[in-house]
Amino acid sequence: MTQGFRIEKDSLGEVQVPASALYGAQTQRAVHNFPVSGLRPYPAFVWAMAVIKRAAAEVNRDLGLLDASAATAIIAAADEVIAGQHSEQFVVDPFQAGAGTSHNMNLNEVLANRANQILGYSLEDAKKPVNPNDHVNMAQSTNDTIPTAIRLGALWRVNELLAAIDGLADAFDQKAIEFADVVKSGRTHLQDAVPVTMGQEFGAYALAVRNDRERVATAAARMRRLGIGGTATGSGLNAHAEYHPRMVTTLSRLLGQDLRSSGNLFESMQNMADAADFSSAIRTLCVTLTRIANDFR
Repeated sequence: MTQGFRIEKDSLGEVQVPASALYGAQTQRAVHNFPVSGLRPYPAFVWAMAVIKRAAAEVNRDLGLLDASAATAIIAAADEVIAGQHSEQFVVDPFQAGAGTSHNMNLNEVLANRANQILGYSLEDAKKPVNPNDHVNMAQSTNDTIPTAIRLGALWRVNELLAAIDGLADAFDQKAIEFADVVKSGRTHLQDAVPVTMGQEFGAYALAVRNDRERVATAAARMRRLGIGGTATGSGLNAHAEYHPRMVTTLSRLLGQDLRSSGNLFESMQNMADAADFSSAIRTLCVTLTRIANDFR
């Protein structure tokens, strides 16, 4: 080991990695190759990827494809990440090439090395049994894990968001009742116009927010369609035939979410329309809230 570093190897050769880092060669190369923004991955994304890796270890173990001890260690490592530990180990810039491959490998390497530590091996031990590609990434591809993580990350706290929108709409309704007899001048074209009541204005705010809540909920429902198991192109190459349905079931159980199959794994590899729709719904809500805030001002 060089002072402060250890030597890791990949198909391109040797690379120096910080001695205490849980990540490995491919993550370190991504750090060198993509110093774009200085940002780190969003916690929701890391959380979602860890949930996927945990579920995959469980499913592959149950299918008889992954050794039980390795699966147990990977699950334990993933649970630590899900709980918020090791956040300093996720170092790949969000703006990087390769459809998220470096992010996928960052997770794979951290979980593999942490699993090996749990099994009693040091980071430098050449006999470490858990491999980031063969075990942590078993039956997966960047092309199905990253889109699935985007979906799960978006759903992470959506119920809290919907509850907050409901609370805001209810508060507006209460103010509509409270201000029912308060007459004021309506405004149009930056000028005073015909009379309205403040109650009417606040009732309109309540409905506008509820309409946006419906948009968010509808878009979120589409985000529950998962293509995990399609691997690289949608064919499911290198994944067990039962892997996809079992992953959907396992992720639903782990997250307490009503997730479902996309229905066509090839479509899942091609199409980001559900994510774009969800983003649009959130942005529409933001436009509404900005307008209301400007009215208050």
